[in-house]
Amino acid sequence: MKKLRVGIIGCGRISVMHLVSAEVLECAELVACCDIKRERADAVAAKYGIKAYYDYEEMLECEKLDAVHLCLPHYIHSKVAIAAFRHGVNVLTEKPMDIDLESAERAVAAAKEAGVLFGVVSQCRYNNSAQLVKRAKEAGKLGRIISARSVLTWSRSDDYYSESDWKGTWDKEGGGVVIDQAIHSIDLVHWIVDDEIESLSCSMANRGHDIVKVEDTAEGLITYKGGARYAFYCMNNYGFDEPIEIRLYCEKAKVIFGYDDAYIYYNDGTVEEAHQDECHESYEGCKDYWGNMHIRQVAQFYRACLGEEPLELSGEEALVTHRLIMQIYKNGGMRP
Repeated sequence: MKKLRVGIIGCGRISVMHLVSAEVLECAELVACCDIKRERADAVAAKYGIKAYYDYEEMLECEKLDAVHLCLPHYIHSKVAIAAFRHGVNVLTEKPMDIDLESAERAVAAAKEAGVLFGVVSQCRYNNSAQLVKRAKEAGKLGRIISARSVLTWSRSDDYYSESDWKGTWDKEGGGVVIDQAIHSIDLVHWIVDDEIESLSCSMANRGHDIVKVEDTAEGLITYKGGARYAFYCMNNYGFDEPIEIRLYCEKAKVIFGYDDAYIYYNDGTVEEAHQDECHESYEGCKDYWGNMHIRQVAQFYRACLGEEPLELSGEEALVTHRLIMQIYKNGGMRP
């Protein structure tokens, strides 16, 4: 079996999801990591027995990689991805694609020009709960979606932001609760509804944080051309990370689901449900809401790199949600 030579750029908290996936999947060989903070790169290199770099261009030049994972601050996702494309390297980047639409579109165009794959992480789509609802929608079992709602109430204190040199900033993170936390639930609803947007109205505010200027609260209504109306609410001033809840009211069923569980209550009295698989890998330092589906998306990305199947969550596909997130910020009126 051909093994992909894989590197990780960015050794912060989320990188564990990519490092473990690259290590345990048999079709990959984890060979290098990179971080501008030398102590982080050295710690990861020592733990996984790989080479540490402190400059991503040097790593791309020296290692002749087949694929690279980007676990970086939002504002440099596209910049580093495009550098990898120039070296003929396939890229899987963490969300969001960038902090603006133009940079994300440039990255998609650069990947196409280089003839390499550009994958964007949206691991919650691979949850059993989301997969059940998506399949039911595509099979026509739900009928027309009439309305949808998502609620996210999490906790991000001022201490959370003070521990980072880029979180909670407009110029590096690109926003607050919408682009960092609620992006997943918004993506799930938008993906399942799968329709063009007719109108969007929303509001944003910073109601509980002193040291950042980004939004910690947002709510809005999205109306789709097919008639579905999606109301979202998100905030990170709650006491803890409450499980998200998404509800769909459809012609043939009502749906309640989150990251772990899904229940479809059909009008004929039958019920379908799905629950998350037990996690068999050890992700030290992993947050519960990250789930354990990174490995499922990483495996699919690797199979696509090996030419075994098409890439499912490509840059082009991710742009659909990225455009929506940018619309929300434009409409919300807070972003400089």
